[in-house]
This record gives sequence, C-alpha cells and structure tokens, in this order.
Amino acid sequence: MKDTVVEGNIVLSVDHISKRIGKKRIIEDISFNVIEGEIFGFLGPNGAGKTTTIRMLVDLIKPSSGTIKVYGYDVNRDQENALQYVGSIVENPEVYTYLTGWENLEHFARMQPGVDDMRIQEVVDIVRLDQRIHDKVRTYSLGMRQRLGIAQALLGRPKLLILDEPTNGLDPKGIKELRLFIRQLASEGMAVFVSSHLLSEIQLLCDRVAIISHGSVLALGHVDELVSRNVGYVIWDMEPMLEGKNILSANGGIKVIESVDEVLDDSIIAGMSVNAVVTQNEENLIPTIVAQLIQAGIAVKGVNRINPTLEQLFLQMTEGENIE
Repeated sequence: MKDTVVEGNIVLSVDHISKRIGKKRIIEDISFNVIEGEIFGFLGPNGAGKTTTIRMLVDLIKPSSGTIKVYGYDVNRDQENALQYVGSIVENPEVYTYLTGWENLEHFARMQPGVDDMRIQEVVDIVRLDQRIHDKVRTYSLGMRQRLGIAQALLGRPKLLILDEPTNGLDPKGIKELRLFIRQLASEGMAVFVSSHLLSEIQLLCDRVAIISHGSVLALGHVDELVSRNVGYVIWDMEPMLEGKNILSANGGIKVIESVDEVLDDSIIAGMSVNAVVTQNEENLIPTIVAQLIQAGIAVKGVNRINPTLEQLFLQMTEGENIE
C-alpha cells in the first residue's frame, strides 16, 4: 500500500521495505511517509512487525529490500547524515538508575557533538523534569523515567522523534501528560512516530495512522477518515423493549447486536437501561426509525449514537487478533 500524502515536507520516507530472515517473511512491502509537525501512529497485533520496522528505521537491522530515507538521506547507505535528524526510544528507555537524571543526560550528551549544559537544561525544561533532575533516577516514577528517556532522545535537536510503546505502564495521568507533551512537540514542527497498542490513545493523539498485520499494511490514512469507514453503534432505550426490538429487526438497514459485550466498552454497558437495544446502522436512518417506533406506540426514551472507534476498525481488519 503506497502512501500518497503530499502535504507538508516529508521527514521520513519508507518505500517498499521488506524483511526476511531465512525463508520467514517478517515485513512485506511496507510504505508510508511522515511529514513535519505530524504525529503518526503505528498499530498492529502480536507479531505484526512493529518493532522490526522501528529497528529498520533507526538502522539497528537492515531491510531485505526497499529504502528508508530521512530528509532524503538513505538510512542504510548514509547513516550519519540520516540519523542526525532522528531521536528515538526503542522498547524501554536506557537509563542508569544509580545516577541522577542530570548525570544521565550528561553521559549521553558526550556522545553527541554540540550538546552542552545549556542544551541539557533546555530538554529538562521541555520534559518538565526541572524539579527532580538532580535526584537519583531510582527514585523516579515510571512516567518520569519515560520523560527522561525522551529528554535523552531530544538532546541532538532531532526533526523526527520515534517512540516505541511510550505509554507502557503509565497511569491515566501519566498518559495524559505524555499526550499533551507529544502534541506540544508536534505543534513546534517536530515529526513524531508513535508505536502503541493503546488504540484509544492513538485515536486521541495521532493525525494519521498505519495499521499492519502479518507484516503488511492493511490501512493507512487520517484517523478520522479511517474511523468513518466503520459504521457506529446506536443504543435505543424504549418501552416495551421487545416490541421495539422487533421493529428494529424488521428494518433491512439495521443490524441488532445480541452480544453487546463484544462491541461496547464495559463503561458504556454499565450505564445502559435494562430496556436498551443496541444496533449498528447508518446515522441518517435514526429519524425514520424513531417515527416508526412512535407510530407503533413505542415510548422512545432515548437514542444515543456511539461514535465508531479506531479499535473497532482495528479488530475488523485484523479479524479479532490480539494486540500487543
């Protein structure tokens, strides 16, 4: 699947990359672009090839075929020029817990030209660790360690930030803080590539997304466009319920959902009336059906549309495979 995005300056260009180990296919013909100021999400079930792809992006492993370019520089043939624009956290942030946060950053700064104490202070301020930066890392929460890892990735003033599962283990507050922080970086022109299994977070965070399964891209595009392909659910609260359900079932454009727990979150189900019926149908059918129900003497107490989610699309496209 070829990425046709042309709006904005392309920071990362992945063109028909494949990876095979022996006779086993790991990645098959993946293509996408990431542009300046964009947050790009990368999703896939267990074994889909997300981490393998990220390792190829940062030249930890070589693709069997295809090219990866950062600002036009080939990652495999011109690593120094290409990777000067890249900051990354692959899997877990590498930090030394017996050192302070500042000492960790000093250690990594020595490996990069032009990174002085002023730049270290800049990234500390960016990730909002100024109050704890001189404390031992072993006293940090997981969220603070994640922010320290991102500070490390930002030391070299990258134009592309690659984050592999950045919200792993974070509590809701930490996830929200990280989301706001990543949004801030993107608003300042940085391209951010995020791999995550938290689909709801990707939907809130990302501008575009690629969904992969078995090493191939199944869907690629703006989150809103992908979500709109999936018909949402409608919760009907009516009495008498059985008569109303029969009317809904008789309409060819409506699918009555019997196993509600398979399609709706527990939090939504908990708030549903005992007289509720869940259907899947186009939104424009709702006024007509409400009129039919009222005409049949059914008391319609409420009609709530549940917007389609990226998770529903994901499960449909991957046929219910588990996510990482």
